[in-house]
Amino acid sequence: MERPQPDSMPQDLSEALKEATKEVHVQAENAEFMKNFQKGQVTRKGFKLVMASLYHIYVALEEEIERNKENAVYAPLYFPEELHRRAALERDMAFWYGPRWEDAIPYTQATRRYVRRLHEVGRKEPELLVAHAYTRYLGDLSGGQVLKKIAQKALDLPSSGEGVDFFTFPNVASATKFKQLYRSRMNTLEMTPEVRQRVIEEAKAAFLLNIQLFDELQELLGQDAEDQSPSQAPGLRRRVGSGARDAALTETPRGKPQPNLLSQAPLLRWVLTLSFVVATVAVGLYVM
Repeated sequence: MERPQPDSMPQDLSEALKEATKEVHVQAENAEFMKNFQKGQVTRKGFKLVMASLYHIYVALEEEIERNKENAVYAPLYFPEELHRRAALERDMAFWYGPRWEDAIPYTQATRRYVRRLHEVGRKEPELLVAHAYTRYLGDLSGGQVLKKIAQKALDLPSSGEGVDFFTFPNVASATKFKQLYRSRMNTLEMTPEVRQRVIEEAKAAFLLNIQLFDELQELLGQDAEDQSPSQAPGLRRRVGSGARDAALTETPRGKPQPNLLSQAPLLRWVLTLSFVVATVAVGLYVM
């Protein structure tokens, strides 16, 4: 496939990324489970799984951001107080998986693949880190409050915000103004036309990594929970050294038993919508 010539691309990097990710954004918009998300069709089990995957992803992303925070290819985009999600996700993990959550949270193969790519970029191609920050943070920032309210209603969560800290950015007073600032910083990054095209391609790859991740989780949720434990399911593993029991994936944070998975089968195809929207739809809200 012939790549666009530099003089045919939008001048600003933020505009170039917007144009380049339109197609994958349309693919996300047309997905059936995205349409059903607006109806609040999500289960606790599915929400726990996607939140655990997000935890692993953000740990990797923010480790690489810290590694490159003084590197000119990323430094202008370093906003740890405003954007970083690890601390919020740790609180969410404790809510959903209990005090020993580090041993209990799942780690799927697609999540590992996503994490592996983030580390490769941070260590070997840090100039591409902007593509992943763009895909994750601005998407999360755009749709966070809406997603938080939907999750609270659908999952009967406390109005205090427990379990959905991930979606809240307390140090961003105005999401609109902050996104304008972030885009302007993106546009100050100096890069050759070749590097800029690689950044654009990496942004597309980031969307695809998210799609692959949630396709895998959807498949895992569709398996018969009574016949196959989470540790036996293809692609699903505990963190190294985990001694957690299978119950960690099926109990609610308040110790109430989960409804039989089979009784929820009609909803399984939609349970991953919240985080997928974080990765794609919310990015769409940001770029529109």
